[in-house]
Amino acid sequence: MTAPALVLPDEAATRALGARLAATCPRRAIVLLDGDLGAGKTTLARALLRELGVEGPVRSPTYTLVERYPTAVGEVVHMDLYRLAGAAELDFLGLDELHETAALWLVEWGERGEGALPPADLRVLLTVRDAGRSARLEALSPVGRAWVDRVQKPFS
Repeated sequence: MTAPALVLPDEAATRALGARLAATCPRRAIVLLDGDLGAGKTTLARALLRELGVEGPVRSPTYTLVERYPTAVGEVVHMDLYRLAGAAELDFLGLDELHETAALWLVEWGERGEGALPPADLRVLLTVRDAGRSARLEALSPVGRAWVDRVQKPFS
């Protein structure tokens, strides 16, 4: 199930989507953040983490590969696999432990870990447009479908 594209005219709109995803977040989920360089993946992840209560620095995991954050919903793992040549390089990250402990995974460049990562629940495809960006939410599991439904419903 793919939801209609959301128009994100500016960075504030990308942050608002991150906040909306956090406000509707399931107990456990794996999210793939896809898009070209500069599409807003880290901005979206940072906004989601802020909404979940992370107050300190939210670093891009481009060089560390993994950043871990304690939140009210449990540990959130933010991964950036851009610098990996392939999934075999993930062996040293301790994915089994992360799968046991992390409530939420935010994975940038997830295609580089394909086969080593657990199945994702949601894919967020960010695209640069002439006037800002767009985001397309694609449910990849029943958890993802329910999440997309919650994101699309207006807040009461």
